Amino acid sequence: MTRSVRRIQLTPGYILHHRPYRDTSRILEVVTRDHGRLTLFARGVRGPKAKLASVLQPFQMLLLSWTGRGDAAQLTAAESAEHGPPVPASCLMAAFYLNELLMKLTTRHDPLPMLFDNYHATLESLRRGAPLEQGLRIFEKRLLEALGYGLDLSAEAQTGKRIEPGEYYHFRPEQGLVATVAEAAGALAGRSLIGLASEHLAGARELDDSRRLLQAALARCLEGRPLATRGVARAVARRESHT
Repeated sequence: MTRSVRRIQLTPGYILHHRPYRDTSRILEVVTRDHGRLTLFARGVRGPKAKLASVLQPFQMLLLSWTGRGDAAQLTAAESAEHGPPVPASCLMAAFYLNELLMKLTTRHDPLPMLFDNYHATLESLRRGAPLEQGLRIFEKRLLEALGYGLDLSAEAQTGKRIEPGEYYHFRPEQGLVATVAEAAGALAGRSLIGLASEHLAGARELDDSRRLLQAALARCLEGRPLATRGVARAVARRESHT
């Protein structure tokens, strides 16, 4: 039995990725608040006369309409949901990093409204010039929680004792946080873990510890798949260090 054609009207969404399709069309990878991540075919949106070319841009919330079945849905309309400033050039790599995480870690047609709201809020913070590293770490933490892989930042895994600000810990993906000593390679400060739990990362040590912890947790979810944006960011950093 064939599934009925779905007609979705003006639902909030963002374009995560797009690629050319035939002469004048594009294939869009989008994330929506109510329908999750999906692929849309956008016909006639390339070229000088394409009315939607200026609308179908990343990092701007859109109202999307489509019709179709499964992964063969056709975009029927799109309009801007808001008219805020663009993401600053200095934050574009970070914004593409958010998109890549959503592309690789979310499941198609699985609505995650709270994750969508978190993505929207993070982009808004980038537009406002909020501290970049703190915003990325909080997004990563909430992403893991939305995917069902949230970190237990309250207790040591082996004893159940609460995390203490003056103690140090290692992260073991299969266990969690285990006690160690300050001199141990890769040790995470307890105060950093408490800061991450409260989503208040004030100092360089807290930010660095949180980055290492979250990268390790995300690596488990990625199962060996590399993130292109990280490679590009490292290449840019190397180039700038030699100029």
